[in-house]
Amino acid sequence: MPGLIRGVARTAAIAGTATAVSNRVSRRQAGRWAAQEQQQYAQEPPPQQYAPPPPPPAQTGMDDKLAQLKELGELKTAGVLSDLEFEQQKARILAG
Repeated sequence: MPGLIRGVARTAAIAGTATAVSNRVSRRQAGRWAAQEQQQYAQEPPPQQYAPPPPPPAQTGMDDKLAQLKELGELKTAGVLSDLEFEQQKARILAG
């Protein structure tokens, strides 16, 4: 019986030592990782600040639209623009 108790005590001591060592290694490694993360966080550049988008362009007056349409008509008459291109550009001018 004394040999059995001695074997159980020895196993318990070894297991306890192994657990303590494992816990200590885990804590040390966690501390290292935390330090590395903190260092990386300190080295990261601050997030970029984006400028607000520019305001939408001011609405062109009716006179400007008429001048653009006249110029567009002249380009069509001169043969520079096809009928389809003329209609597309005219729609763009009138929409904008």
